[in-house]
Amino acid sequence: MKIVVDKSRCPQNHPCPSVKVCPVNAISQEGNKAPIIDYDKCIKCKKCISYCPMGVFRVER
Repeated sequence: MKIVVDKSRCPQNHPCPSVKVCPVNAISQEGNKAPIIDYDKCIKCKKCISYCPMGVFRVER
């Protein structure tokens, strides 16, 4: 299982709020582009999934 970013759901016009909720700083963002997940850091806690109102993050098996 891993958490992936669905860029088509991301408006890419503001700072991603999920960056701040990641407890291990595995999510980053360049400017207002879609967020990027560092899979070496990600602990799959799914906080980003529940926090993002746009449904950008999802589990991929």
